[in-house]
Amino acid sequence: MKKTIAASLMALAVSCGVAQADGHIKLKYEPGKDARFTWSSYDAFANATDLSGQTLTIFGPWRGDDQTLVESMLDYFRAATGADVKYSSSENYEQQIVIDTQAGSPPNIAVLPQPGLIADLASKGLLTPLGEASASWMRDNYAAGQSWVDLGTYAGKDGKKDFYAFSYKADLKSLVWYSPENFEDAGYEVPTSMEELKALTDKIVADGDTPWCIGLGSGGATGWPATDWTEEMLLRTQTPDVYDGWVDNSIKFDDPRIVAAIEEFGAFARNDKYVDGGAAAVATTDFRDSPKGLFSSPPKCFMHRQASFIPSFFPDGTKVGEDADFFYFPAYASKDLGKPVLGAGTLAAIAKDSPAARAFIEWLKTPIAHEIWMAQGGLLTALKGVNTDAYANAAAKKQGEILLNATTFRFDGSDLMPGKIGAGAFWTGMVDYAGGKDAKAVASDIQKTWDSLN
Repeated sequence: MKKTIAASLMALAVSCGVAQADGHIKLKYEPGKDARFTWSSYDAFANATDLSGQTLTIFGPWRGDDQTLVESMLDYFRAATGADVKYSSSENYEQQIVIDTQAGSPPNIAVLPQPGLIADLASKGLLTPLGEASASWMRDNYAAGQSWVDLGTYAGKDGKKDFYAFSYKADLKSLVWYSPENFEDAGYEVPTSMEELKALTDKIVADGDTPWCIGLGSGGATGWPATDWTEEMLLRTQTPDVYDGWVDNSIKFDDPRIVAAIEEFGAFARNDKYVDGGAAAVATTDFRDSPKGLFSSPPKCFMHRQASFIPSFFPDGTKVGEDADFFYFPAYASKDLGKPVLGAGTLAAIAKDSPAARAFIEWLKTPIAHEIWMAQGGLLTALKGVNTDAYANAAAKKQGEILLNATTFRFDGSDLMPGKIGAGAFWTGMVDYAGGKDAKAVASDIQKTWDSLN
């Protein structure tokens, strides 16, 4: 029966580009008809999975346009399995998932962008481990696989560590934005190491120009861009275990290695010759306005380090790939630390176990579950089996390839720290540092705040 349903859906999709079951399933791309997609992974999953008559509830952070995109991906799971999938979200989804799980009415799958929240749910026995087989699969099939396994591994109620959360849909921070036209006019080449990046910075100054635009302003969140800079520099000067120890406070904030990473940021941000407006402007310039200096004539700066979302704040009409482009924020060639990448993303966990929930985790292992969203924009993945030609545009493909070339991935450290640190003392401390306060003093103050939480 299941095979007949799947075959009928496939046939209808091929004939008209839309597959319907019970009047609501719509497949955006015709199965088997677009070479960008790994249809073999869809076929294999459909042939092996029958969830007819079963309901799968998924609760996640995606609303508005993002909900349309996730529903588009879920339609392929519906068509492949016969399952009735009900996706929901909430403006206060972080609080809602806590309420639902503690009340005994959780969704089958909880998708969250906060590993700390997932770890808390796991510690209370409110999640089901995904098992070593899934951890091993991720280790083998994701670029920097061990990093992703570590990200989804937490202690359960009994204190035993297990793999609980499957990373799906990543965000990328380790980017430097620039104007290709400005680089070409000045004869500059894209640097491939931190040594080359620093040499280029000095070259731009020697040529009488300003290399960087940096802004920390963000209303009540002022300071957060400097936390990203510090995290980037820590990953490029120390091994990943130092980063992990810093995030969980087993390595103190005022450890010399952490202080040195703050000062690596300061080498860029506290040099009047390096930043647009001078060092004094860094803390007061809004991060949304900061990159606009790339596009003024003459340019106020040549480079801006910021995450993949920043084109939203470029001048209207700016075309990424033409007027603006980016390169990987490089590692030191002289240090054996590979190619670390800083980012964020969402993770899927089982909050109410069922065959459909288990099948959904298996679905996320298929290239097609990633490619459908990739093709519509807004999803990056570290899954090595995807066809990168499925990305919606050249910029997304280039960002996806940075993820695939990463040797280490680490989640935004401030997001993993207690809120009063990562979204409080760290922010304000970095503003103080940008304003001239000593790095060791700043780090010691942050550590004192962290100690006061215990």
